[in-house]
Amino acid sequence: MRTSRSVVIGVDSSTQSTKAVAVDAETGELLAVGRAPHTVTGTGGARESDPEEWWTALVTAVRAAVRDAGVPAGSVTGIAVAGQQHGLVALGADGRPLRPALLWNDTRSAPQAAALAAGLGGPKSWLERTGSVPVASMTAAKWQWLREHEPAHAAATAGVRLPHDYLTERLTGHAVTDPGDASGTCWYGTGAAGAESRAGTDGVIYDPTVIYDPKVTYDPTGTYDPTVIYDPTVTYDPTGTYAPTAAYDPAILDLLGLDPALLPTVAPTGATRVGTLTVTAAEALGLPRTVVVAAGTGDNMAAAVGLGLGGAGLLDHPVVSLGTSGTVFAATRARPAHPGLAGFAATDGTYLPLGCTLNCTLAVDRFATLLGLDREDAAPGGDVVVLPYLDGERTPDLPHAAGLVTGIRHTTDPRAILGAAYEGAAFTVLRALDELLAACGLDLTDTAVRDRPLRLIGGGARGRVWTDTVRRLSGRPLVVPAAEELVALGAAALAGGAVTGDDPVTLATAWGTGEGALLPPLPRATEAWDRIAGVLATASPGLLGRP
Repeated sequence: MRTSRSVVIGVDSSTQSTKAVAVDAETGELLAVGRAPHTVTGTGGARESDPEEWWTALVTAVRAAVRDAGVPAGSVTGIAVAGQQHGLVALGADGRPLRPALLWNDTRSAPQAAALAAGLGGPKSWLERTGSVPVASMTAAKWQWLREHEPAHAAATAGVRLPHDYLTERLTGHAVTDPGDASGTCWYGTGAAGAESRAGTDGVIYDPTVIYDPKVTYDPTGTYDPTVIYDPTVTYDPTGTYAPTAAYDPAILDLLGLDPALLPTVAPTGATRVGTLTVTAAEALGLPRTVVVAAGTGDNMAAAVGLGLGGAGLLDHPVVSLGTSGTVFAATRARPAHPGLAGFAATDGTYLPLGCTLNCTLAVDRFATLLGLDREDAAPGGDVVVLPYLDGERTPDLPHAAGLVTGIRHTTDPRAILGAAYEGAAFTVLRALDELLAACGLDLTDTAVRDRPLRLIGGGARGRVWTDTVRRLSGRPLVVPAAEELVALGAAALAGGAVTGDDPVTLATAWGTGEGALLPPLPRATEAWDRIAGVLATASPGLLGRP
């Protein structure tokens, strides 16, 4: 057993479970993975989880990772949490949740999202201020739902947190978030309009487009020291005038009736050192109190770090993630403003525009179950078209949609129906990708853009039918990273950055966490693409379940 190695812990607190990885901070060697499940409840559009269960799962997973890594607890030097985005955690005066968290895929807030989008000058104003137009998944819409449907809980709320914020606060006692996860709330201003409204009387604003460099002076004295614990009461921008709530848009908070005092401080990056473990957290985890805690970030931002995407790594390289949701994103210096995209900030100061679909692997698995087939026992859809929008849909914005199947005949092979479900889900994700790349200013007819490999991640990336379907419908080569826990590995790189002061993207690139096999492209299935697009364009509101 090596006793001198420095080990960092990266935590992925996702919708369904917690994964914790123990990583050698110097080499990037994955030493062990700990896991623990979550419970998701709700019907009729409701999706909720108990945040206390997230904490219990984190403790279980971290302890398992350290134990299975075979390293002494004293070798652990840092930890960071990456969490599912958008969820609303309402805390009471005792710092504990008042009710179960409203999750990102809870669509009950669709009416509130529509009302918000119509306010504040309409969608164009929202895009200018936050980079995103409110949809049911955004935290702002969930807060409005809580105010309207559970006013007693809203009135009793003493703190509003995102899932990863909640867990970081349990680790450190500090209410802190990062630009990446904060940008998924729809009350964090990333654009010019929001910046103007955030400017104080001295006209100074926090600029999330500036890449944080721990080697550059960021404190008021000009002597930033990465060994000093982050203090949310101290200024951290290059001008020395960064205010803890400067990244939040006051006009939006007023519209939401949300007191900025209820919100966490926004640290400069997800790798910012925000403290060390509290006595309670150290005892629960079985780790020393000296373990450094990074600010952490949202799961998509952490995956980008794990893939080596960011200002110090790959820019404008597309990623497709196939999980409970389907997501597409790319790190870029451009700031897209497209109503079908979420204009997120990355955790390192670049942007991370993202398209998200609600129905991906779980929806296809449901079709496999209904058909009595193994998920890998599928054939191309042929004349069958499936729009597997079983939980409503986010991109396109159809929160009340239901699944649609068309083109079935007596002779239809059940495997073709399952294959059509794969195609419908993959089409929806890849359509969002085309919108994203165009919004980033990239020419989709440019061969260099069209031939750039897709990085395929998530649980679906391990499935043969998923990879074949994406290759057929996109016509692109794929890079499938060998690492399976990219979100947790990205979080580990954030922890490593908090410990050493190194750029986390540079660290993850040196670790090689984004490397993997290159799969050549397949001829693009344009007929299947056009057939699905035609059904989506012509389906009546009644068929898609729209009100």
